[in-house]
Amino acid sequence: MSLRKLVRHETILAVLLVLALVASANLSDRFFTVDNLLNQGRMMTEAGIPSFRMPETAIELFHHISKYYRNQKLLLQTPEPTRQFGRPEAEGAKMLIEALLAERRKVLSEMESKAILRAFRIPVAQTMVARTPTEALLLAEQIGFPVAMKVDSPDLVRKSDAGGVRLNITNAPSVRNAYHDIIEVVQKRHPNARINGVSIEPYLARPNGRELMIGVERDPTFGPIITFGAGGSEAEIFRDRAVALPPLNRFLAQDLIRSTRAALVLGEFRNLPPVNLGALEDVLLNISEMVCELPWLRELDLNPLIVDENGAIAVDARIVIDHASGKGDRYAHMAIHPYPAHLTQEWDQPDGRTVTIRPIRPEDADLEQAFVKGLSEESKYYRFMDTLRELTQSMLVRFTQIDYDREMAFVATIPEDDGRIVQIGRAHV
Repeated sequence: MSLRKLVRHETILAVLLVLALVASANLSDRFFTVDNLLNQGRMMTEAGIPSFRMPETAIELFHHISKYYRNQKLLLQTPEPTRQFGRPEAEGAKMLIEALLAERRKVLSEMESKAILRAFRIPVAQTMVARTPTEALLLAEQIGFPVAMKVDSPDLVRKSDAGGVRLNITNAPSVRNAYHDIIEVVQKRHPNARINGVSIEPYLARPNGRELMIGVERDPTFGPIITFGAGGSEAEIFRDRAVALPPLNRFLAQDLIRSTRAALVLGEFRNLPPVNLGALEDVLLNISEMVCELPWLRELDLNPLIVDENGAIAVDARIVIDHASGKGDRYAHMAIHPYPAHLTQEWDQPDGRTVTIRPIRPEDADLEQAFVKGLSEESKYYRFMDTLRELTQSMLVRFTQIDYDREMAFVATIPEDDGRIVQIGRAHV
């Protein structure tokens, strides 16, 4: 059986092993004596067959094989190029953050937070802040009923716990009453909290929606980390969260989703249709790119993120920025450098062909193997100081899976020729 199949069926095999041992205990004593067991174990060991005295040890073995196989797959994942590089919206987000830092502000309002998210193509609910009850009426009429109203304060992380949230408001008198009620309740519970006003946004009635949470925190050792799990009011009760280091690609985003219990309700569940997982993965990828491109980002809280069969949308958002986080190299805040797409260049050749010079990627392993096979024996010797016909698997992994922070390998490829590599250059720090 292949390792892949072995891992997929580890639980079944472990259960069968336990059942077999239990069944053997019911056989005649002459088959279950200590001497016979030791002899059988010795014979299996000499034959190269793993044998264990206790079923727990065998189950632990299958668990380690599963973890090893999963970790090997994760190691093969390459940091994807940031798709937001050079986009006007992303540059606008950077300018907004720099302007806020110049005002000595670190906690962004909900409007400002959603503006940053929108710049990175993350769907958000439209939000506008009213400073007076009259402004609240005008904004509610402009947005359209029903609306949701929330207190706008940089000092309140959980607005619902502070009594600052009113949902499904369907008419103008209710808007005025809700405005006064929100301000009065929040001031009574948190007299020292700064209140900028009340935010007005469309009330999203999604009967098939699942409430999720996406967060970003800054670890003192690993830098920014992305968290994902169940959202809404029950997020802190169940604490269903998985953690991943950015940058993410689609495989890593899927693995992050599968690592939570919330993944169990994302498929077809009771009378609910399955959610649009592609839209959820896109949100995680865009969050990852935002973390890569905004070194000032210290905290991010998207809760709830509502996902259904039609897509995903962030209902509430909170971002905290920091001066010190933006210092140093472009990706100095990252534990894993993303693929440096900004170093890619194209050169037009006299014969009309175009040569693309770019950093190497792990998926270039087959192209590099073909490049080495096409070298002359003399070139191979001077390049590797050895006579070899082709690169070993370990050499391919070492040459193509690099740390873009401490080393660099550039490949010159011809896109018209299936991306064939014509030259490779390396630099190490």
